[in-house]
Amino acid sequence: MKRLSELFEEPAVINVKQETFFIRPDGQNPFAAARKKRVNLLALGDVGSMLLIGLRLLGGEQIASIGICDLDPKVAARFEMEINQIDQPLDHSHLPEVEAVDARHLFDCDVMIFCASKGVPPVGGDTADVRMAQLSANAELVGQFARQAVQCGFGGLFAVVSDPVDPLCKAALSTGLKREQVQGYGLGVMNARALYFARRDERFASFLAEGRAFGPHGEDLVIANSLEHYDDLLSKELTRLAAESNLKTRELGFKPFIAPALSSGSLSILAALSGNWHYSSVYFGKEDRGAFLGVKNRRTPYGIEVEDLPLPEALFLRIKYAYERLSELL
Repeated sequence: MKRLSELFEEPAVINVKQETFFIRPDGQNPFAAARKKRVNLLALGDVGSMLLIGLRLLGGEQIASIGICDLDPKVAARFEMEINQIDQPLDHSHLPEVEAVDARHLFDCDVMIFCASKGVPPVGGDTADVRMAQLSANAELVGQFARQAVQCGFGGLFAVVSDPVDPLCKAALSTGLKREQVQGYGLGVMNARALYFARRDERFASFLAEGRAFGPHGEDLVIANSLEHYDDLLSKELTRLAAESNLKTRELGFKPFIAPALSSGSLSILAALSGNWHYSSVYFGKEDRGAFLGVKNRRTPYGIEVEDLPLPEALFLRIKYAYERLSELL
């Protein structure tokens, strides 16, 4: 049996415990879990606008206020008005206030959520991997804003939601942000998609209580039906169903953005702000060699805590392969 910590390329950075390891912060943690956060969100397209709705409805305990920024000021003005018109019938103090901000003030916050994207392939196209088709353009875009964060002395969390999530995290890290400042939010929906299929097929029922998700949001995803009773063939079939679910939505003629925006975005980010366990990507590499890998983790005063349970050999090799493939990108 092996553990995720064996993939970590800079062992001096981690503190290994019995069932977890901590990634030590380089200085002060990006934010303290005890207080409400100021969250800014960049780009209000399909994903960004749906994510914003989730934060407004569900973020009252974790978020003090939300700033929204879009290349089109009219879009930001529209959402400032409409989102603030979503409210409880009687209790008018619970939901976080939303305000439009310009790009100069984008990093006046604790958490900046990057939802900007270029060149999303159209529905009905023949692009095999929709996420990777966006890598080049979006890497340039995320680099632009990450450099702005560094220049501003931003000390908060740079949360990446745009595709492809994990390589874009590495592009952001390469600008000078610290390891613990960058996390990718894409694996949450893959776990949710696996749950969807597990609830509908008894063969996958073990995933509901014992399963895990690892790796990237997309190709080379790793779903394990169970850590205790791992079945390699069953796990690979469930992985395929989860990984190809977005293509099924596209075959119906729709962009698959609702579940990612809420499962990977709103719900996972709110869990991170609360210091709760969730799925997101953390950096396993050393300097610029390595990759962001999606794992079960949580943010603590001592750093990012990553689940580090014993893994069957076949499962560990699948995760290692995914990590090595990610390391080859960018």
